[in-house]
Amino acid sequence: MLKTIIIDGMSFALPLFIMAIGGIYSEKSGIINLALEGLQGFGAFGGALFAVLAIQFLGLDGRTTYYLALVVAMLSGMLYSMLHGLLCIKFKADQVISGVVINILALALTTFLTKQINKGVFNNPSDKFVLDVSDRITIPFLSQIPIIGGFFSKIYPFEIIIVVISIIAWYILYRTRYGLHLRACGENPNSADAAGIDVAKTRFIAVLFSGALSGLAGISFAYSISTNFSAGLFVGYGYLSIAALIFGNWTIIPTLGACLLFGFAKSTGFQVIQILKLPSSYSNLIMVLPYLLTLLLLVFFSKSNRAPKALGEIYDKGKR
Repeated sequence: MLKTIIIDGMSFALPLFIMAIGGIYSEKSGIINLALEGLQGFGAFGGALFAVLAIQFLGLDGRTTYYLALVVAMLSGMLYSMLHGLLCIKFKADQVISGVVINILALALTTFLTKQINKGVFNNPSDKFVLDVSDRITIPFLSQIPIIGGFFSKIYPFEIIIVVISIIAWYILYRTRYGLHLRACGENPNSADAAGIDVAKTRFIAVLFSGALSGLAGISFAYSISTNFSAGLFVGYGYLSIAALIFGNWTIIPTLGACLLFGFAKSTGFQVIQILKLPSSYSNLIMVLPYLLTLLLLVFFSKSNRAPKALGEIYDKGKR
């Protein structure tokens, strides 16, 4: 049972984590990013659409399609995030409103496009793209270790990719000149500008990065949760990742802890339902657990959190 909880918990927690890292990049630069929900949905739509078209018309095998779909999902999320970047940075729109509108637009747009493409291209009146089942990797010897063996069993390839990207993201944020500039823009954009940093460019790149990571998270959920893409599959996950980064105080390592907590809460709940042999309708209640934990954590820990000082502030270089 414990091994299954770890396996299922990690497959949920890691996509949440990589999406939260994207949110950290955006908000550390000073741009509130409530649009993570929409970015992951649009990214997953792009990756899933590529996957079904590649298999149907290009004759690519499932494994090749899988990895290419991850790349396309990241590019799609990045492309869609440009809208949030332009609204917030170029046109100086309210960042909260922009994020909410982008989420609503993504849900409506991907639902409409999925139905139209299925009807027109595949002659199938469906609101989802069916994906191949992803391969899973079990590492010999390590998977046999008591308790922690679950971390090395039945691993989705995207989990390994996410771990590698998260390490690179940590290094860029805390050990490079760009990371220093990004954090400076979120703390004091006036001083950053005076030091010769292009605040608008730095923030825009951070938003693009959040879009790419959110797209990766979205297609990872699509391949792991139900092996299909549908617009309603991701509802709530973007906000859950935002809660994780807030609980993690806009730092990467504590945010990982929050995501693991949410993931293991979800997988533990499903195991309890199976053990008690409750009706399948009770599975919907399990989705409440991560959000309930979110409320409790924010109540007890949010007072000690410190957001970037310039988070949400519209920076106008002409008024410096």
